[in-house]
Amino acid sequence: MRLLLALLLIFGASRMALAEYTWSVAMGQQQGNSLVFKYINETPPPDIRQQMPWLTVVSWEYDGSEQGGMPPEPVNTSLIELEDHLEKIEGEGTLYLPVYSVMGNNLKEFVFYIADRERFMENFNKALQGQPIYPIAINFYEDKAWSELAKLHAGVAAGND
Repeated sequence: MRLLLALLLIFGASRMALAEYTWSVAMGQQQGNSLVFKYINETPPPDIRQQMPWLTVVSWEYDGSEQGGMPPEPVNTSLIELEDHLEKIEGEGTLYLPVYSVMGNNLKEFVFYIADRERFMENFNKALQGQPIYPIAINFYEDKAWSELAKLHAGVAAGND
């Protein structure tokens, strides 16, 4: 678990250097399993939120039953590779904005807000071109109020009280 958190902090720090937003890491629990969140601290300004109304969740379910809900080493290695390729998607800041990821309880989710589903998927597929087929699902939800990021921020704030 400490190695996983250290890896998240390292990869989070490399991501922070590229983004306009400050990123943090928080811990939580679900069904007795640990969760690790990496998220942007700030809510983007209204003009960014208005142009990106689609909450987009890239999910990877795995069997973490022997690791307290965390991925086994080979899966974790593949998740890191996937994350490296997701960071290469063109259009960050104009077409999409990564806002958080969460891992634990047998699931890894990468969460974005995006402006255009078709263009995002074109750039997504281009960034993953030549990679193995990952066992992921991609879901889109209209969230003009950015309520999911607000819930995460509220949950982290409540946990710090």
